[in-house]
Amino acid sequence: MMLIRYLTQIGRYFLMWREIFKKPTKWSVMKGLILKEIDDLIIDSLGIVAFISFFVGGVVAIQTALNLTNPLIPKYLIGFATRQSVILEFAPTFISIVMAGKMGSFITSSIGTMRVTEQIDALEVMGVNSLNYLVFPKLIALLLYPFVIGISMFLGILGGWIAAVYGGFGSSDEFIGGIQQEFIPFHIAYAFIKTFVFALILATIPSFHGYYMKGGALEVGKASTVSFVWTSVTIILMNYILTQLLLAS
Repeated sequence: MMLIRYLTQIGRYFLMWREIFKKPTKWSVMKGLILKEIDDLIIDSLGIVAFISFFVGGVVAIQTALNLTNPLIPKYLIGFATRQSVILEFAPTFISIVMAGKMGSFITSSIGTMRVTEQIDALEVMGVNSLNYLVFPKLIALLLYPFVIGISMFLGILGGWIAAVYGGFGSSDEFIGGIQQEFIPFHIAYAFIKTFVFALILATIPSFHGYYMKGGALEVGKASTVSFVWTSVTIILMNYILTQLLLAS
């Protein structure tokens, strides 16, 4: 019975994708909605992303340095390990899971509140495609999400450099040499491909749980929690699939 329920939900999710692009809202209205979503989802996230990235990059550098106990191991490995950790996993995946909590809960609660207060029904009565009106601006706004992850990568490596140099774990030249060591440009492409897929997940799964929820104010809170769990699970699953396809093949 539970399996059928899950399969039904997955089917509804993919049908929702089709509805998002049917009967588009007028561009004069949509333009304002997109700008509002960029402000709410992208601009408002920069502070927390910058804070987390800077300090986690520092922690990665310190932990790497503390584990290089053998004097024969070169110090440049601190920079190398920080770069690999931040670019391959921390910035695209860890930050996306944090954003599943911040962005995802905001999206689910805002759409869920509109469902509870019957604003979505009012849109439908006026002949507006409510899924296009509510979800499409979020999809477009989150096309800028790779920009957020790019900032996260830069600040993570910067935090690692400051922690390594000013913590006395190595010189600036050694750290920068490690960043440049065996650099593979495709790793950047891989990180941004993942980020783009995660952006689509962050825009649609929380919207799905908000749009199709039933009940009152209490259920809005429950929908936000369920949305965070499923968004995180999907991000981790897609992370595994994309890593297998792009790096292991």
